[in-house]
Amino acid sequence: MKQRAEAQAATRLRITESAVELHQTLGPSQTTMAAVAEHAGVQRSTLYRHFPDEAALFSSCSAHWYASHPPPDVGRWSEIADPHEQLVLSLTELYTWYRGTGAMLDLLIRDETLVPAVGQRFAAFHARLDEAHHVLLAGRGDRRSANVSALIRLALKFESWRALCREGGLQDQPAAELIATLVAATSTDGDGSTTASV
Repeated sequence: MKQRAEAQAATRLRITESAVELHQTLGPSQTTMAAVAEHAGVQRSTLYRHFPDEAALFSSCSAHWYASHPPPDVGRWSEIADPHEQLVLSLTELYTWYRGTGAMLDLLIRDETLVPAVGQRFAAFHARLDEAHHVLLAGRGDRRSANVSALIRLALKFESWRALCREGGLQDQPAAELIATLVAATSTDGDGSTTASV
């Protein structure tokens, strides 16, 4: 029974890894259950025995992928006292993660409105960015403004990293420093005083 359980676990893992690979190369919307079964070298009946539907397979696939590519610890960013340093270090960590996961994120963002399971699971990604926005804005104290809030929210988006780094050719830390410089400029008036908090 132990050998059978180990064999079943190995088969489940092989199916999950096959789904991850196909999602990263084709995207969830272009990945069928039949294609996953073929890639994993199992019968479709075997696949459905482990994963009764696409939602179950995507849930396993997502958990496996995030375990292999853990995102930055947003909560730890709140421990950085200086708001400029906080923003540079936070965005550098996030942009480095984007660089390592960009191939998958391109396709997940493309497919999140096309595949319900992707939209449901990807909601956690957007929630993490909302949390990051809250942490980074709270760290600015009385230097918060609507413009600063909007700029930080924009900077956190994967699409912003893609435009700055992949398309613009910047490295992750210089891109983060550029954003932090823009935020600092947005935080002050022409005479150097801080804008009103909102």
